[in-house]
Amino acid sequence: MKNTSARGLARSRWVPGNRVSLLENGEEFFPRVFEAVRRAQREVIIETFILYEDKVGTELHACLCSAARRGVRVDVLIDGFGSPNLSEAFIDGMASAGVRLRVFDPGHSILGQRLNLLRRMHRKIVVVDDACAFVGGINFSADQLLDFGDTAKQDYAVELNGPIVQVIRRFAAHAIAADKKAQSVRSLRPGPSEPQPESAGRAGGHARAGEAEVCLVTRDNWRHTNNIERHYRVAIRSARHRVVIANAYFFPGYRLIQDMRNASRRGVDVRLILQGEPDIPIVRVAARMLYHHLLLAGVSIFEYCERPMHAKVALTDDCWSTVGSSNLDPLSLALNLEANVVVHDQAFNRALSERLERMSSHCKRIEAADLGKWSSWRLVRSLVVFHLLRWYPSWIAWLPHHAPRVTPLGH
Repeated sequence: MKNTSARGLARSRWVPGNRVSLLENGEEFFPRVFEAVRRAQREVIIETFILYEDKVGTELHACLCSAARRGVRVDVLIDGFGSPNLSEAFIDGMASAGVRLRVFDPGHSILGQRLNLLRRMHRKIVVVDDACAFVGGINFSADQLLDFGDTAKQDYAVELNGPIVQVIRRFAAHAIAADKKAQSVRSLRPGPSEPQPESAGRAGGHARAGEAEVCLVTRDNWRHTNNIERHYRVAIRSARHRVVIANAYFFPGYRLIQDMRNASRRGVDVRLILQGEPDIPIVRVAARMLYHHLLLAGVSIFEYCERPMHAKVALTDDCWSTVGSSNLDPLSLALNLEANVVVHDQAFNRALSERLERMSSHCKRIEAADLGKWSSWRLVRSLVVFHLLRWYPSWIAWLPHHAPRVTPLGH
């Protein structure tokens, strides 16, 4: 049964008639993207947080340059913090082929340290010819492939076909606009006449490709500051049977924590799949500060121990699902530019559920006994952390609020 309350959130923003295919890790994601780019006839748009000059980046480079040479318009936007070390040869090769490569807020290093830490362009979007789009958490780097070894990332993305592609394409085209001065404003503060991802519920002119209703949900630092969190909260509050969240960096705000606790107390099976072997050790320390509060309310917590988990996916009941770039931490929920798709479709929900069940077989279930004794110091520390979470969305807005630049690269 569909989650009617969640569907009621900005009802006109949902786009029906789409096919959504789940892609797990680079083994499924990269071949689909590269093949779509090789078939491109008119346009390719890519936004990615990380583009490395490794075997994945090199193959993407070759595909994009080939497309540009045959007359396809190719626009690529990378993040200045996430993709800092591309060589001149790599960049100039793209420029010579006609690829329009731009960097979001390139920043500068001081004593080898990059200082442009805040308000990153963390989205991962690919659009090809208005025919297909990809949204998720997978970057263009070799560590998204299993043959990378023990530190290969576990991650997900989706391929979309149908009317939603036009909505995603319109959003990406504005975000990667050719006028860099206009872009520095538009990416953060779009004017009322510009199409917005959540106001484009009518994507006429595109044939139905499936049965899924899809909504593109983004966050920025001006007009869409909490849209992704809001969709999560509505889905959790509306859940009747189950909530499953697999998220790499878990340190959400007070309200989202309370929604999970309340759902569990009313009988919903609430499960969290978090990192047990994190790529950044502090991630596990931060998440574990919240475990007691969640376990006491009946929330089940599992830590994925196979390798670093980079997923940002969730599902509720048998119809609602989301896949995207947004973690449930202060950076994603209050600072970074993010993009998720929310999907209403039983078949996709079932496919995601099966993948998460498979991943759960490599997880350790966390019990209260695993966390040590409940000392007075642990109680004080947890209460302080818990209530700091209640206020961080307000005080984090006081952090430096510059307008990041989008700078062309290459000659």
